[in-house]
Amino acid sequence: MPWVGTVTVVGLVVLAALIWFFLRTRSQDLVAEIVAKRKTSSKLVSHAHYAESLARIPVAISLDNDTFYYENPDMQASFELAMIDEIEYDDELATGRSVEHGYRVLRLRSHGATFDFVLQPNDTNAWIAALPPRRLNDGEPAKQAV
Repeated sequence: MPWVGTVTVVGLVVLAALIWFFLRTRSQDLVAEIVAKRKTSSKLVSHAHYAESLARIPVAISLDNDTFYYENPDMQASFELAMIDEIEYDDELATGRSVEHGYRVLRLRSHGATFDFVLQPNDTNAWIAALPPRRLNDGEPAKQAV
């Protein structure tokens, strides 16, 4: 009967992996539902990852005439466009960590706080067109790495 303990441990590991996979998949489904809901009322909507420290949180980002939204099942947040001081597009996060090849970072600064959103390659050009780079008070274009 010494194998019963081994089977139990393996079963618990498999169960934990299945729960993690289910929760991750369900979270992505819920973000997709938010994207679908926002498409009816927004100029632009896409999937992204909100980068906070080392974490990347899946979110739906959207833009209407005067507000930028980022949300997922656990958070709903927004910026009035008038409150965004700077907009940048870069190939690395504010922490200096590079993003995957082809992905871009949409960086928003508002009152000294920085918010990074990792955009999928096929969404970047639409975001640049809808929310062009800009710097605070100097009239110069914001950094846009190639």
